[in-house]
Amino acid sequence: MIEDRYYIEPAVWAVDFAPLKRVRTEVFVEEQQVPEREEWDEDDAHADHALARTPAGEAIGTGRLTADGRIGRVAVLRDWRGKGVGEAILRHLIERARARGMRRLKLHAQTHALAFYAKAGFHAVGAEFVECGIPHRTMVLELPTHAPTPASEPAIPAATQSRRLSSDRYPSLVEATRALVASARRELCIYTRDLEPTIYEDAAVLEGIRQVALAGRGASVRILLQDTTRCVREGHRLIDLAQRLSSIVHIRRPTEEDLQFAGAYLLNDSGGYFYRTFGDRFDGDGDLCYPPRRDELKRQFDEVWERAEPPPELRRLGL
Repeated sequence: MIEDRYYIEPAVWAVDFAPLKRVRTEVFVEEQQVPEREEWDEDDAHADHALARTPAGEAIGTGRLTADGRIGRVAVLRDWRGKGVGEAILRHLIERARARGMRRLKLHAQTHALAFYAKAGFHAVGAEFVECGIPHRTMVLELPTHAPTPASEPAIPAATQSRRLSSDRYPSLVEATRALVASARRELCIYTRDLEPTIYEDAAVLEGIRQVALAGRGASVRILLQDTTRCVREGHRLIDLAQRLSSIVHIRRPTEEDLQFAGAYLLNDSGGYFYRTFGDRFDGDGDLCYPPRRDELKRQFDEVWERAEPPPELRRLGL
């Protein structure tokens, strides 16, 4: 069930300092007795942070990557340890480093966590030392250069390279949706409560979805729709498009076990995503091209899709 999972998202100190501080305070300051004056530093304001959250938005883990390639402050709340959260945070930070073109990563690992970092490819160098009263060792990871893109796989256009997206009002949400749809090539995945007309009946969004559906061989638009009531009662232009292109645009309703999921998101096949913790609000964030997060959401989408079924009321419309 999607509500039993967690996800990793990029975070910015100026915006997300409250949940970042809450997790690190519980793990480092309270559990490990690290002095507060040593926990917070000037790197926080400029680092790339990662937050692990439950689908309800609860922060359960953190980590950060500084501009000089140092990974640190990886922390997971006690109840979530042993469930892969730390590994997911570490993978996120490593991929972020690759996207920034970094070639060597470094961290100070508590000695009990050496095996954890070694699994990700880090190796220890130098002697043990004490930091904040806790034994540590330095570990490093050499990042290979990217392999050339195979001839059979088209390169991602420069227009869809990594760019942070965020919204807190209707106009910025529609703008982010337009950007993601426009940068798609042949595939879109939409998870929505009721195909919000203010978003998915926007002319530019609809035209972008239509262009994806008509992109040729392999084109696919899949929609997980929780509530069909308004769509059927009032009509919806995306439903009309699905009727005309029924072999390409597919709609399914999640099963009862998945209907507790409160969020909404949009994914494309250029590595882009936009995620809202609460699907009835405008607040959300994403990236025009950040495959690690997009791929994580895609796995969740595919799992729910496999359990989902076409709604009977839409089957009567020929969908």
